[in-house]
Amino acid sequence: MYSVYILRSIKKPEKIYIGYTEDLSKRIKEHNDKKSNYSSRYAPWELETYITYRNKDKAKQFERYLKSGSGFAFLKKRFI
Repeated sequence: MYSVYILRSIKKPEKIYIGYTEDLSKRIKEHNDKKSNYSSRYAPWELETYITYRNKDKAKQFERYLKSGSGFAFLKKRFI
């Protein structure tokens, strides 16, 4: 299974991180252990929501969409 996830910074709640992974709990731990360049600045993170896919390509497409202008507007209106 493949997850598209949305994290919110606990330190700066206005900061959102959108990602994709095969192992959600491991990936969140990596973000909070500051093993990711961008997200390390705003750690610690909490999981806001996630969507799980069976298809890897669909998950990647949805992640890219959420990072686009219209996708981010959709995210703010429907998920956070």
